[in-house]
Amino acid sequence: MAVLLRWWGRHWGAVFFAGVALGTAWVIKETNGAGIRELYRLLTVPVQSNIQSEEQLIQARTWQLEQQLNEVRSENERLRQLLNVPAIAHQNALLAPVIGRSAAQWWQSILLGQGSRQGVGIGDVVMADGGLVGRITSITPNTSRVLLLTDPSSRVGVMVSRTRQMGILRGQLGNEVIIEFLEKDPQVQPKDTILTSALSSLFPAGIPVGEVQSVELSDPTRPHATVRLGAAIDRLEWVKILPHDNSSEPVLDPN
Repeated sequence: MAVLLRWWGRHWGAVFFAGVALGTAWVIKETNGAGIRELYRLLTVPVQSNIQSEEQLIQARTWQLEQQLNEVRSENERLRQLLNVPAIAHQNALLAPVIGRSAAQWWQSILLGQGSRQGVGIGDVVMADGGLVGRITSITPNTSRVLLLTDPSSRVGVMVSRTRQMGILRGQLGNEVIIEFLEKDPQVQPKDTILTSALSSLFPAGIPVGEVQSVELSDPTRPHATVRLGAAIDRLEWVKILPHDNSSEPVLDPN
């Protein structure tokens, strides 16, 4: 017995660690290593959480910057198109952002971020990509208000490009407006292009307005046509202001 006690005193540590090793091996075998994996997960979760959080922040920031870049590209493209709208010779065009619009008067007027300090005057012509938008009716030093073609009070002298037939264009609170012709048989048909006419005192002649959608000639006392405007009046973001002197003879830019 004394010999056994002396042996145990010398080797108990080795026996203990051997038992722990054997027990660990048995647990790993019986659980297919699940316990070790769980222990590893607990030890590494804080590190993994930090890494994942940083990755998520980077991804979110990258997505935000991509969307901002796409918006800048879209706005640049809209401005490039706007600058290519036919202009009136000898007059300087001024780009202006749409900064205000009332839901109750969505089709009647818009507020622009350019005013008298930038040279805007009452009666100036307002255009967008696609054609005529309206005219300036009031100004402040840094803003101006536009009466849209779609306002029911708006009246514009127009003509059919193909036949040169004259008519009066009036708004009706939508992207489609009405032309009332001055002749009983205006010789107009769908797809005809409508331009401002030389009889208009508010706009120079030859500015694109829109395209005929349908024609109603059954009532000879009131021949008229529905026209879809070329400019997207319902979603304007930028416009081009053209100074217009009603007393001057309008001269179209040949380009």
